[in-house]
Amino acid sequence: MKAIEYIETERTIMRKLTKEDAIDFYTLNLDEEVLKFTGDKPFENIQTAVDFLINYDQYERYGVGRLAVIDKATLKFIGWCGLKYSQDKNEYDIGFRFYRNYWNKGYATETAKKCLDFGFSKLKIEKIVGRAMKENIGSIKVLEKIGMTFKGNFDFEGQQGVIYELIRI
Repeated sequence: MKAIEYIETERTIMRKLTKEDAIDFYTLNLDEEVLKFTGDKPFENIQTAVDFLINYDQYERYGVGRLAVIDKATLKFIGWCGLKYSQDKNEYDIGFRFYRNYWNKGYATETAKKCLDFGFSKLKIEKIVGRAMKENIGSIKVLEKIGMTFKGNFDFEGQQGVIYELIRI
């Protein structure tokens, strides 16, 4: 399996997360609105973000992972996007998270679409899913825009969730 290294879109560069991203990773997760529909908690401090990034093993274990999204125009970290493999579910999922000032500008759709293309064409993944809380209309719209279809509901950590999927053709 060819491991993910670097992906470019029209407006972004996506690359593996490193410990140097810890301040941005920490700051992104401090925003209550950003975390509202994720089920995640903010990092306790920058060191916990560093520790998370140092121990993040998706790239080595599965050839995929969440990627830092860098705005080409400013070279700033604006969020992350990418595939994740869940061994317990035996599935790949697409995920994305951006600073609020980059919402509703097409970055999630642009980067998620490119990650799906990479997963299907380079990694030959057969199926990729996307999960969201039912109230998270923004993420659901992104999943639909990238071609995923609704498959059903599920329990998202005590909340109503939806699952979408896309099969490689």
